[in-house]
Amino acid sequence: MRYVVTLIIVLCLVCWAGVSQRHRILIEFLSSGEPPPLLDAADEGAETTWYDDYFTIEALGPRTYAIGEPRYAQQNYSYLIIGSERAVLFDAGPGFRDIRGVVESLTEQPVTFVPSHFHYDHTGNTVTFERVAVVDLPYIRERARSNVLTLTWAEHLGSSEGVALPTLKIDEWLAPDSIMSLGDRRLRVLYTPGHTTDSISLLDMGTGMLFSGDFIYPGPLYAFLPNSSMGDYMYAAENVLANASEGSRIFGAHRVAPPGAPELALSDVKDLKASLEQIQAGTASADGLYPREYMVNEQLWLLAEPAWLQEWALTVNR
Repeated sequence: MRYVVTLIIVLCLVCWAGVSQRHRILIEFLSSGEPPPLLDAADEGAETTWYDDYFTIEALGPRTYAIGEPRYAQQNYSYLIIGSERAVLFDAGPGFRDIRGVVESLTEQPVTFVPSHFHYDHTGNTVTFERVAVVDLPYIRERARSNVLTLTWAEHLGSSEGVALPTLKIDEWLAPDSIMSLGDRRLRVLYTPGHTTDSISLLDMGTGMLFSGDFIYPGPLYAFLPNSSMGDYMYAAENVLANASEGSRIFGAHRVAPPGAPELALSDVKDLKASLEQIQAGTASADGLYPREYMVNEQLWLLAEPAWLQEWALTVNR
């Protein structure tokens, strides 16, 4: 009997270790550990120009540009927002190509790089910037000795494509709901966790444009990764709805197909919030075993953990 009890305990510990390490196991199993092959170039439409054989540029309005990487497997988009005194580059892709040349072709203003969150496909990694600004959260600030922050595996996930953990020299801390002044333009820093605890979006107070990072974009929204939280996702949706206007154009960090930059509307955020409410109530249908796939609308769907692993308690500002 003693041996049976011991065996049960050992099996339980093994199962629990598998559950606690499920993200690393899944990512390492599904990834090659190398950069993915480039996609073929496609017709990007009349509004988009090719900078070279990799980057594209699309003007979204005066002094506002979407910089695309449509040949990268995740089809990332970064955004250059130019003011009278400085510019902000919101995200920088995975850094397999240097985005700085594109930025410098569009502005002579000093540029501050702002990652929407710390995943490797947004931080630029080996690409360096003169100024870097990141979200000011207590658990991040306390790790940044002399404003130098080395990311963790769970924050970065770069091992999936062979990208080493970067170290960021932070020049500016962005408190949630604070204002970044670019001179004649102001950007509100909206805290939009859920995809990760460190996710932010930028709301242009003049144009109403919202640059949403991985909070929302056309395609699959990932809410099952390390640092993901369904409760935080609900908070983020409510925060955006409380601050953005009905006519806001929302530009995300990924797309699923050409042409042009990925654009959504505030109605999509409302649909996301409604889906989250249904998932929390247990009334939403889903496909797949892990992750579970919940349809939000015709343009986007949410990939989440099974109900028994979903985290609905708020972790914001931890």
